[in-house]
Amino acid sequence: MELSRRDAIAALSAAGVAVGGGGAVLLADDDGNGASTGTDDGDTQTPSGPLDEAQFETLTAAAEVLYPEELSGVDEFVRRFVRGRARDRPDHAAGIADAAAYLDEYARAWFDAEFAALPPQTRDQALRRMNADTLEPDPEGSDEQRVRYFVVNELLFALYASPTGGELVGIENPQGHPGGIQSYRRGPDA
Repeated sequence: MELSRRDAIAALSAAGVAVGGGGAVLLADDDGNGASTGTDDGDTQTPSGPLDEAQFETLTAAAEVLYPEELSGVDEFVRRFVRGRARDRPDHAAGIADAAAYLDEYARAWFDAEFAALPPQTRDQALRRMNADTLEPDPEGSDEQRVRYFVVNELLFALYASPTGGELVGIENPQGHPGGIQSYRRGPDA
C-alpha cells in the first residue's frame, strides 16, 4: 500500500487545515521529494517554518517505526503533512521541531547516534524507553510528553486520518469522508 499526495491532503483536511479546492496548490510548492522549489524571484520558501532537513528525517524515521511495514511513500507523506500543518501554525511547527530535536538528543545520549541513523528496532526501543507509547501527551509537559504529543500522536493521526491508513484498520469511510455512492448501496456487514 502506498501513501499518496491524496492521503496527505485528506489528513490535512481532517486536521482542520483548509485545503478545499486548492488542496493540490497547497502541496504543489515542493518538487515531489518534499523539497521546496522556491518562488519565481529565486527566493527559497520555508513553508515548514523552524523545521529543517534533520528534523524531517527524524520524523520520517519515527513514522517508519510507528507505521505498518507494508506502507510505502512514508517519507513524502510525512513531509507533506507536516509542511501543511506548519504552514499556518508556527507555534505548532516550533513544537514539532523541538520534539524532533529532543528525540535526536535522546538517541545520541542513549545510543550514540541520531535517531534517524538507528536501526528500526533500536528506534522502537528508544521510543519505548522514553515511554512515548504510554505517557499522557501534553504540548506543555515534559520533553517526553511533548515527543508523544508532537511526534507520536501527530504521525499516527496523520496516518489514520488518511484514506490508506483508514483502510488498514477497516475504516473505509472515516468521519467526514463521503465514500461515494457504493457505501450507501451496501447493507451493514454481518
